Amino acid sequence: MGRFHFFHFLSLLLLSTAEIGFCGSDSCKPSYCRKDGPVIRFPYRIKDSQPPYCGYPGFDVSCQDGNTLIHIPSVNGDVVVADIDYMEERMNIIADPHSKDCIWRLLYRGVNFSASPFVFDSFENFTFISCSKTRDASGFMYADNIPCLGDSEHEVFVLAATRTVDTMEVSCKSMKTIAMPLSYPDIFIIHLRWDVPGCKKCKSKGRECGFKNQSSSDIICFDNHGKGLKMKYEIIGASIGSFLLLITIAAGVKVSYSWKLNRKLDLENEIKVEKFLEGYKSLKPTRYSYADLKKMTDQFKEKIGQGGYGSVFKGKLPNGTVVAIKILQTFGGDGAEFINEVGTIGRIHHVNVVRLLGFCVDRLKRALIYEFMPNESLEKFIFSKSTDNFLGWEKLQGIAIGVARGIEYLHQGCDQRILHFDIKPHNILLDQNFNPKISDFGLAKLCSKGQSVVSMRAARGTMGYIAPEVYSRNFGNVSYKSDVYSFGMLLLEMVGGRKNIDVTVDKTSQVYFPEWIYKRLCQGEDMGLNFAANEDSTIARRLTIVALWCIQWYPADRPSMTTVVQMLEGNVETLTMPSNPFATTTSGNLNLEDPQVAKLSTISE
Repeated sequence: MGRFHFFHFLSLLLLSTAEIGFCGSDSCKPSYCRKDGPVIRFPYRIKDSQPPYCGYPGFDVSCQDGNTLIHIPSVNGDVVVADIDYMEERMNIIADPHSKDCIWRLLYRGVNFSASPFVFDSFENFTFISCSKTRDASGFMYADNIPCLGDSEHEVFVLAATRTVDTMEVSCKSMKTIAMPLSYPDIFIIHLRWDVPGCKKCKSKGRECGFKNQSSSDIICFDNHGKGLKMKYEIIGASIGSFLLLITIAAGVKVSYSWKLNRKLDLENEIKVEKFLEGYKSLKPTRYSYADLKKMTDQFKEKIGQGGYGSVFKGKLPNGTVVAIKILQTFGGDGAEFINEVGTIGRIHHVNVVRLLGFCVDRLKRALIYEFMPNESLEKFIFSKSTDNFLGWEKLQGIAIGVARGIEYLHQGCDQRILHFDIKPHNILLDQNFNPKISDFGLAKLCSKGQSVVSMRAARGTMGYIAPEVYSRNFGNVSYKSDVYSFGMLLLEMVGGRKNIDVTVDKTSQVYFPEWIYKRLCQGEDMGLNFAANEDSTIARRLTIVALWCIQWYPADRPSMTTVVQMLEGNVETLTMPSNPFATTTSGNLNLEDPQVAKLSTISE
């Protein structure tokens, strides 16, 4: 209905510019308190802004701070209107548990709306629980706190009677169960219905209702979407108005079609995700609702990370396990990254791959629940300017070997080969013992082990870590060797302690660190790094040589991750310097007839 009223509003606006005069007032036109708020039209009116004949008695609303408020006598105060459905004649109001005029007190006592034109829409049983503030609340993951019902020593929770609390503390007791006009999980929304005599017959005819005229209390049905006003206009004005009206109709049809198409895509994407999850039931991890996430995170209280994917919050599962919950910004998305993440990491069990413990799909709300990594990401330590954050060369070598083993497992240890496509310090998490774990599989792709190369419709990954062939097929074919390249860039950043491409470096010769350090190694010069002992220099040299092998321009010249692990664990004296990986970048275009480029064949995506 909202689309038609928006269309009608545009029609009136355009017609008025064509000097079309109305026999009557346009002060009753649809309005709102803010653009994304509920549309206000008969039987509602904005008090003190629209004349009394614009609305039915008892349906006066007011605007405050962009909110739409309505006064309900039984509540003895104003409540916030969430939305209004004119077709179903239903209004939803917000039951704010923090409000000083808390409607929950009335709900607890059993309020009715006999003094207002509204009645409760539907009921569901909810249980009130009182707990001492000194208790451990970890067992109340499925209960919502109602602060306005508590006191200095107790908190009051409410939960759907169909749900069970995992643990009932001795300091908690059940108060009573009440049928309330709420529905789980949106228990802070109250559903109300109204009935204006005479309006139902209008709705049945596809028309809208209103007063016959300004001085009448009789309800009649209107055409033209609620504006049954006679128009007087001149012939020229009518022609201009008709032309503008046709433009408006065309625009309205386009907007309507676009809205329907987007909604259809949203529904298709929801079905796509649900079908994927249907075949995923037998596997771990556990599926949670969005309301569950709010309890786990104490209403998303502690934010521990932020990125283009969304936000990460610290939480706790019902069994007490501390977790990191990543809320994905996927509204309107097709769910591809979510399916990638759950479909790959959800069935992987390796010491160097982060463990996915749960996920949430609640309409378009999606989230991933991981084991909590107290030392956050590798990025925090290798790019820190504080010497206190330096991990030491032995620990850096251990981290490098752990990441290499994790990638090797993805390439060789699973039923299908998993290509990560986003290996970088930010996606390497560290546990309490600084053991590395690969995370973020939103860009991952799967292929069979017999297929070494994949094709892609668009580049994926993070600039600075993307292999040349990923963003331009002129450089060769995309394969598991693309992850090897990203790992090599990560190794060089671990050695240099800064981004490989650093525009803040004073000496232009050091702007691109990989090429700079390659030249120093070839010329037998010191790498310009600080070492506490000769062993540190040996480790740094090993990591650098392995990294330079990994970032070779041609994918076929890069080693596999199995070979990389052997190089990192073997004798540094046996390592040889690779050919210059930067020569091609200054010698013009690649020779696509080179047999090294053609060695890997492409498969369909």
